[in-house]
Amino acid sequence: MKLSMADQTPFDPEQFVPLMASAGHPGFLGLTYCDKGENWVELKLPWRADLLGEDDSEILASGPIISLLDMASGLAIWTTRKHFTPFATLDLRVDYIRPAKAKASVIGRADCYRLTKSAAFVRGLAHDGDPDDPLAHFAAVFMSISPGKAPPKRR
Repeated sequence: MKLSMADQTPFDPEQFVPLMASAGHPGFLGLTYCDKGENWVELKLPWRADLLGEDDSEILASGPIISLLDMASGLAIWTTRKHFTPFATLDLRVDYIRPAKAKASVIGRADCYRLTKSAAFVRGLAHDGDPDDPLAHFAAVFMSISPGKAPPKRR
């Protein structure tokens, strides 16, 4: 799958996620595709000993979970928009309710509930098997990046 803004092929996260296996941070984390809807995407972060918050806890660290939610958000935006458009994370707030279970993989679900010309608004949750018992809720805002345009200068 080629990511190009000129290409108006409908974006499909199920085809895109396998490409992440060899690319950067999502590939390193081993994120996998779970499911999608009209404006949402679910990804899975597998439990691995090298992703622990504390060596003796067997619980995934918060950093990889935040990365999971950020990536699921991007995919939800592209799924809602129906094609790839570059976005940058402006704000991502995660409210942790409880730790993940020991040796449990975590599933992140992101719902893109509003798109404007320049922003996307996403919310969702992370759980370790039961979406009715989430380990975290999150909300995020993303900014559209127009190619060839420099970001506004700060004063």
